[in-house]
Amino acid sequence: MRHATFVVLAAMICAAPALAAAPEEKPAPAASPAAAPQIEVSPEIQAVLRAISGLSAFQVPNLKLKIDERYAHTRKDLKPFHHVQPHKEHFLEQMEYTGAGRAVPEPENLKTVKMGFIGPLYPTVSVATGGRSHEELLGTKMFQGTQLALEEANARGGYLARKIPFELVVSNDNGLWGSSGNEIIKQAYKDQVWAILGTIDGANSHIAIRVALKAEIVMMNSGDTDPTFIETNIPWVCRCIGDDRQMSYLLADYMHRVLDVKRAGIIRASNRYGRFGVRKIVDSGRRVGRPVVLEMAYPVGSEDFSLQLERLKQAGADAIVHWGDAEDGARILTQMRAMGMTQPYFACDRCVSDDFVRIAGPHAEGVVCAYPWDPTRTDATCLGFRERFRKRFGEEAETYAAHGYDGMSMLLWAVQVAGLNRAKIRDVLAYRTEPWKGTTGDIVLSSALDDIGDVFLAKREQGAWKYYSREALGIPRDPNPPPASAEPAKATADARAPEADR
Repeated sequence: MRHATFVVLAAMICAAPALAAAPEEKPAPAASPAAAPQIEVSPEIQAVLRAISGLSAFQVPNLKLKIDERYAHTRKDLKPFHHVQPHKEHFLEQMEYTGAGRAVPEPENLKTVKMGFIGPLYPTVSVATGGRSHEELLGTKMFQGTQLALEEANARGGYLARKIPFELVVSNDNGLWGSSGNEIIKQAYKDQVWAILGTIDGANSHIAIRVALKAEIVMMNSGDTDPTFIETNIPWVCRCIGDDRQMSYLLADYMHRVLDVKRAGIIRASNRYGRFGVRKIVDSGRRVGRPVVLEMAYPVGSEDFSLQLERLKQAGADAIVHWGDAEDGARILTQMRAMGMTQPYFACDRCVSDDFVRIAGPHAEGVVCAYPWDPTRTDATCLGFRERFRKRFGEEAETYAAHGYDGMSMLLWAVQVAGLNRAKIRDVLAYRTEPWKGTTGDIVLSSALDDIGDVFLAKREQGAWKYYSREALGIPRDPNPPPASAEPAKATADARAPEADR
């Protein structure tokens, strides 16, 4: 396990220096403040701050919990057991933190405010991901977005209440469950970070957030699209990227309701990402009366997929869905076409990449992928970020960089607003009902603190990726939409006793 601490110390309105030993990055040029050195706080958040301030260790703030009418925007005909009224539906009511953390005073004599990052940066042998690790490129991009957010915050004055800079503490996620948990312990107790962003691999993320629960520290996820990540009822966990559930619903709607696909086949990576990524494709097909005809798995990094493709061909699949890394997806598509298989090809968001296009060549034309945002948006927020990222790193920002930037920006905002108290940092994120106006679009946190904002389909057309929303595709989210998913928080300065004392 390699562990490094990177200190991002910028002069208050001056230049942001380079991070020593960061993975293959250029020295930081002079940074110009992205915004005025002040934090805007809405009346809603002001009410939350009043409610969580001045509490004793035995008091719980009097804050209204978010309650969703329908979990994850699931259409009625795609809900499990939708023909009957279930005895209980999970993940509709927001998890509440009733601990003593809000009474912990701010520490004194700090030189920096430490923020944590954990992600795959250096190659290792990975048990969880099925052999050698393979997500370092994604982790590096996520790190770059995180780094840029911190540098810009320091250029605006750092932690404004103390006028001290933010510091980034970085851990490599090497794919071993015990090690990822150890890194969270190290960051929470030894490094004493105030919040952590990470990671990408689903198995490691699940272990990390369980340790974060015990350490009582916020973990913001910007790279793990596993739908079950947020289904742990851990009140310290947030996610700022649309997950495979949201993307699968849109992809399944497009296949079945627009293209009239009746016999889809699946080929996926034999790891957690592939296994959990296709679950809602399978469920959606079965619930609309068009079950997947065959699901085939392959070892990550395979070169020959003829066995899996031949069986899908024999099963009579009229469309192929791939869930796995870009390189594997491109090789599968190339071999499909060489075998004379002309079925439409659908894939996950990882296949929207230069590597996929390079390997697939002309076969990439017409491929449709699920995608968590529209990088071609022309609003000032998106364009400004892309320009600053390009200037800082000399390359284009992709999805892991953009979501890493948004995730760390949300954490930094929470620290600025709530102060140096982990429970209060968690509170201002958890009770925020207004969408976060991010680089990737509006980030809307559900009652489970999962991003349920818009997702898109990316289609390769005339040598470029074109992005389509539900509205552009003419696919309504639900013919009979439920009421608004979150009721505005009604907060007062009153406090109440924990459940056991009521």
